[in-house]
Amino acid sequence: MGGGKYLLLLPAFVLVVRCQQKPQVSLFPDLKQIFIGDFLKLSCNASPRESAVKWFLNGNIQNNTENILKIPVAAPKDSGSYQCESNGQKSENFPINVLEYHPIASLTLETGQPVMRKGSSVILKIENEDGLKGWNCWVTRGDRLGKIILNLQNDSVSLTFQANRLAHPDTIFWCTDKPQSCRSNQITVRTSDNTGALEMYPLPAVAGDSLTLKCLVWGTNKVSNAEFYKDGLRITSVLENTYEIKDVTESQVGKYKCHANYKYIDQTVATPHQLVSDDQEVLVQRRPVTPELSEGMLCSCPLCNKDMSPRLYKKDGQSWTLLNSNSEAYSPGTYRCRFVMKDMRTLLSNSVEYKLSSNLLMVVIIGMIVAALALFVLAFYFYKKRDTTEPIYQDVPLRSQGDAKYETLQKARGRESEYDTLNPEASGGERKDGEYEALKKEGMQEGLGAQGAAGEDGGYEALKKESMKDGEYQTLKTEQAVKKPDEELEIVES
Repeated sequence: MGGGKYLLLLPAFVLVVRCQQKPQVSLFPDLKQIFIGDFLKLSCNASPRESAVKWFLNGNIQNNTENILKIPVAAPKDSGSYQCESNGQKSENFPINVLEYHPIASLTLETGQPVMRKGSSVILKIENEDGLKGWNCWVTRGDRLGKIILNLQNDSVSLTFQANRLAHPDTIFWCTDKPQSCRSNQITVRTSDNTGALEMYPLPAVAGDSLTLKCLVWGTNKVSNAEFYKDGLRITSVLENTYEIKDVTESQVGKYKCHANYKYIDQTVATPHQLVSDDQEVLVQRRPVTPELSEGMLCSCPLCNKDMSPRLYKKDGQSWTLLNSNSEAYSPGTYRCRFVMKDMRTLLSNSVEYKLSSNLLMVVIIGMIVAALALFVLAFYFYKKRDTTEPIYQDVPLRSQGDAKYETLQKARGRESEYDTLNPEASGGERKDGEYEALKKEGMQEGLGAQGAAGEDGGYEALKKESMKDGEYQTLKTEQAVKKPDEELEIVES
């Protein structure tokens, strides 16, 4: 009987031990590093779960009595040791260190908005300047953690991918390398059953930057006017649908919504429709460590980790392109810089517009003029150097008719009724052997009359001066010329 009593007391003892177990604090998702702007969710594994919970940060009690402690936007003030207490039992310290930098990789929304309709999906883009080999992405839907396998090439530095359809009120995406020591920022996408939404930047607004809010109506862009509210109070009314906050401060933190008047494209009714969006929380984060870029293209960062090194970027359209070397900075353009290390980086610096100085510009112009003169002198030198004795035109062989010794006399250009005669005596010398004598008119008439008087075929006809008009000639016909052995007969038209 005594042994039976002890056996009956054993379950009650186990129950008491369980009730007296220390609660435990855990982080979901389990991030190896915490950066400014991260969303954190601390859980207190207390037993029983229905019991009241107290939260402590560095020994100071926090205003939260639930098992879940949410930190919407991590900041340096959130660093420290966390404890939770349940049934008089305190957990062990859970340290958190919020780094004042950005993660090494960047995750952005390629298509879609921070608030989407249920059942829709978004396309995201992951980028890492040092490569994405071995990287994958993660997603949390409520308390569930999922993995997104990326189809990567070994040399990929960016990749777009589409996630599954959105069904949970809040879905958080981020990406990591294989050991999860390097990661990207988080992207939070919410869902709504409304016909429209208040759109804002998917990341928390950075203090000092501008913030744009848009009142969107799905299916149309014909929003005539919109009113914006913060914490239930109307703050402004605008034409169309956009409201911009120029200089964001922590005073802008709150819940915002919009009222819109709109029409659909094919709507024929004059009365517009009205939309009241869901509340969206605008969060503001502290500015991360930011370097300074001087006019002399020097990137400096006194607050940066000593192991960080600078990188220079040039504006290319709407994006910033990493330069492989600082020598590229000497071309005109807009530049920014940042400091990086293996797993983190700073914010981009201020922009600097680089232009050629007047002195440098004058040097460039003078150099171009000198180069042009040098080319001209070289061209002139080679032109003069060429062989001027070389004939410009080549001699064309004479085409012979009959005997190859003589040319046929050509008719002088521009004179229809006159013919050139050979006159070797005109030069003042006596006729030499082989030269021609000028034909005498009397002899030519006699020769023609003697041989061509008959007018037979192949002979000459006598020229009749009376029948010839000015500027006209009769065709001379000749019999085959009788050629003496040592004398050439030349037919000359007159």
